[in-house]
Amino acid sequence: MSNPYAKLPGWAEYGLIPLINLVVAFLVAGLVVLLVGENPLEAAYHLINGAFGRGEYIGFTLYYATTFIFTGLAVAVASHAGLFNIGGEGQAYVGGIGVALVCLWLDRLMPWYVVFPLAILGSAAFGAMWAFLPGWLQAKRGSHIVITTIMFNFIASSLMVYLLTRVLKPLGSMAPQTRTFEAGGQLPKLDWLLGIFGLDIGNAPFNISFLLALLAAFGCWLLIWRTRLGYEMRVMGHSPSAARYAGIKDARITVIAMMISGGLCGMMALNPIMGEQFRMQLDFVQGAGFVGIAVALMGRSHPAGIIPAAILFGMLYQGGAEIAFEMPTISRDMIVIIQGLVILFAGALENMFRPAIGRIFATVASSRSAAAATKGA
Repeated sequence: MSNPYAKLPGWAEYGLIPLINLVVAFLVAGLVVLLVGENPLEAAYHLINGAFGRGEYIGFTLYYATTFIFTGLAVAVASHAGLFNIGGEGQAYVGGIGVALVCLWLDRLMPWYVVFPLAILGSAAFGAMWAFLPGWLQAKRGSHIVITTIMFNFIASSLMVYLLTRVLKPLGSMAPQTRTFEAGGQLPKLDWLLGIFGLDIGNAPFNISFLLALLAAFGCWLLIWRTRLGYEMRVMGHSPSAARYAGIKDARITVIAMMISGGLCGMMALNPIMGEQFRMQLDFVQGAGFVGIAVALMGRSHPAGIIPAAILFGMLYQGGAEIAFEMPTISRDMIVIIQGLVILFAGALENMFRPAIGRIFATVASSRSAAAATKGA
């Protein structure tokens, strides 16, 4: 099938188009703010200041971004294999079980730097296990991956309620949560990292899982673009029939891609459970699995784009709280509208401006060719 859009340079494909979509999204969001009788420029100031105005604000922004990096990478890995993993919520829930079990077992016996690697393995293994079944059903039974992953989100949510009310809840406690972890189950903050720039993160839960997220992004880049498995995933994502013709086992790729994706979603649980709450609570995921879809779309499913996209959504979360505080007319629901507009233009309408940009590039290229021909004559 022919590509309906002209091929653009990499900087335009991965930089210019997302930037234009983002600007348009914020312009439309400004109109929404204007309609409720507030000043869009003032709202923009509070958004940026609330996300980056102080060291503590930056710490919260990067804390949220850490979560979104993991879920964005998870969606990206699956999408390269032609799969739409919408089950990040459930996979993160189950990954949290792996984290909690390791911490409850070892937090009183081992220091954090021994518990943390084991918690990484636990979160990734549990998340991958939860993604295995939808992947297997797609590969062997033809079940649609979107339907099965959505259903597994509900199953994981129910499983979490059961475990936190019947199994993992301490005796005598009414709250649906585990006991608070001792020092071995608590990740150290990255206050020293921002301290290099003279910033104090205060009470922000910005922790060492951020460095793990960056390593995961680098690992995903190596996997997708520097390994045979990544090449097979990309071939299958572009053309399943061509992949089968080349001898690539599509069932194997489907299952492996979903397990890697689920493992990344599971690792997201390290950030809130070991880095902030120091216990496992209900709804610790807080929609991060769905935000990861928008992050992957905006980052063009490339780690180099996912990281700034995750920081952008971290800014929306942290800066949005500041807007709601400083401008009571703009409620948290309005912030959700702004986030939805970013998702709309970065996802569903991502190609709105591509034809016009393609024509501009084609006109410039033709002009240069004509000028070169005239000069040569």
